[in-house]
Amino acid sequence: MSLSKATERSDRVVVDGHEDIAFNAVGGRDFLKSTFEKRRLEGADTRRGAAIVGLPELLEGNVKVVFATIWVAPCSDPDFSRHGVPCYSTPEQAYEQAKGQLEYYLKLTADPRIRLVETRKDLDFVLDPSETRIGLVLLMEGADPVLTPRQAGEWFDAGVRIIAPAWHGTRYAGGTSVPGPLTSLGRELMVEMKRAGLILDVSHLAEASFFEALQLFDGPVLASHSNCRTYVPTDRQLSDAMIQELVKRDAVIGVVLYNKFLRSDWKKGENAKSQVTLLDVVRHMRHMWTLAGDSLHVGIGSDFDGGFGAESIPAELDTVADLQKLGQTLKSEHVTEVDVKNILGENWVRFLRNALPQ
Repeated sequence: MSLSKATERSDRVVVDGHEDIAFNAVGGRDFLKSTFEKRRLEGADTRRGAAIVGLPELLEGNVKVVFATIWVAPCSDPDFSRHGVPCYSTPEQAYEQAKGQLEYYLKLTADPRIRLVETRKDLDFVLDPSETRIGLVLLMEGADPVLTPRQAGEWFDAGVRIIAPAWHGTRYAGGTSVPGPLTSLGRELMVEMKRAGLILDVSHLAEASFFEALQLFDGPVLASHSNCRTYVPTDRQLSDAMIQELVKRDAVIGVVLYNKFLRSDWKKGENAKSQVTLLDVVRHMRHMWTLAGDSLHVGIGSDFDGGFGAESIPAELDTVADLQKLGQTLKSEHVTEVDVKNILGENWVRFLRNALPQ
């Protein structure tokens, strides 16, 4: 068991703003199995790294809600086409693959411990402290599966509640490593997302697209998994100006627990596990709450099993159950219990209560 219950408070609710559950299932990682069973089955296959996420560990760590992604890989990225990862070359292929991931999530709900969170009522159901269950909020990462902007409503009706227009560049927006503004389709998408009642995720948006999207979209906004450019100076992270704009919109920002996004000097390889600790996570969070003036805009967006494994996360962590250990580190840094609970999960809970339909 990875979590030390003697030192951690199990009544702290954890919400994780970003996990690539369905994409990993396409690659053979059964969400219902424990991380340790997946590691045993995968053996020496280390291309993805050691598994971090499994339903047993999520339940063990009192992770009550996960933003579960629908993410399909573009064949234009050689990392996917070269390794035989399912990928898309056309919007129609993206749509079909995304529909397959949606169907996987729907099948998961046959397990009474798992529920899609589409409404505030669903949220209350999964947060019941007397029950051991988890809620999945569906987040489409990269909007290419949306065939036309008007189809946004179809995805909402199917259960998707959040759309991030970009990953790298898409038909809708500039993204990571692909600078630029929203496309004409992207501008239409902002209108249709608001009409459908969807939430906008700005993670991965290029800076020009980010500011344009916030001008055009006046619905609820979040950054599911983004860190501070102050410490990791790449376009994948948020500048101070972007963070401050999100605070004005009452957004929550999920901090990514990938070492490469926590420390710019991190190198994968020998002793890599010991180079980054939860204090590095707190450093990013502290910068965000200093800019905000409070702790109400910071959360977790682990991105666990998002192309990296347990070897590439802070030294104190082994599985997703260990997210509770972040609370201990925050307390050691003299963060109040109220703020600890906000950061571990209550900020995301408050956001969802405001953003989801009744």
